[in-house]
Amino acid sequence: MRIARPTSAVLVLAALTLSACGGQGSPESESGATPAEGFPGTVTDARGEVTLDTAPERIVSLSPSSTEMLFAIGAGDQVTAVDEYSNFPEEAPVTDLSGFTPSVEAISEHDPDLVVLAREAEETAEQLEQIDVPVLVMPAAVTLDDTYAQMRLLGEATGHANEAAQAAGEVEAEVDGIVEAAREEIGDTDLSYYHELDDGMYSVTSDTFIGQIYAEFGLTNIADSVDDTAGGYPQLSAEYIVEQDPDLVFLAYGGADAADDLADRPAFDGIAAARNGDIVELDPDIASRWGPRVTDLAASVAEAVTAADQG
Repeated sequence: MRIARPTSAVLVLAALTLSACGGQGSPESESGATPAEGFPGTVTDARGEVTLDTAPERIVSLSPSSTEMLFAIGAGDQVTAVDEYSNFPEEAPVTDLSGFTPSVEAISEHDPDLVVLAREAEETAEQLEQIDVPVLVMPAAVTLDDTYAQMRLLGEATGHANEAAQAAGEVEAEVDGIVEAAREEIGDTDLSYYHELDDGMYSVTSDTFIGQIYAEFGLTNIADSVDDTAGGYPQLSAEYIVEQDPDLVFLAYGGADAADDLADRPAFDGIAAARNGDIVELDPDIASRWGPRVTDLAASVAEAVTAADQG
């Protein structure tokens, strides 16, 4: 079953490392007035309070999830440069800037008045602030609520508080609607699943952002039962996966033959997902980001779950 086609060659494990390392939870706004009504304003990022004296006009975003959020909340025209993996939306000004190992010199060439970084780039934030460049460090979302909160924070930081609140509300309502419709159709399900990050059989537990999305649909995660969950991203063995016999397999990486290759592994043709054609190829970008396209991820999971339940 192919729910969504891969759209980029980004390695999923690398994207998850950029997204998830070094922090949990969501920054929250502490501004007394919406940025659209004027600056200065203060917000709280992964490190603490950040005061912005004026509305930023030249934003550099080095986090794909944040880039998608900025465009979704109406701040896209202020974004002058994004990292090499921020490939959505199409109008995002992609450069060769690295979000993994940011270069202060390279960032400075874009003359930013706000830089948005992933949590693992915190040292770069300190270096940028030494040359008077304001920085927001965004932690990895742990829950869907974190996604909505980060959209609102970026709205306040960029002068789009009202638009961000509306956009976040729309994403939340759409996700809730997708989940509710699927749960009404399938009822209480005993379907199990295996989410594969790459062909090395790295997976996710229900404690991760992606794992919690599956949990919304009432699915049982086979990775939750391993002895060593490795911080939410365990490497499973082929024997364990076959023994657990998942009803659904979700592949979060690209490759035209990914589903066939998995089914061709020794003994994998006997697991329920392979027998019933319930190996789902997810868009690797959507599956590794917590931005506004989480609605697309929820829709893909809902479609797969509904099909498997009816089958």
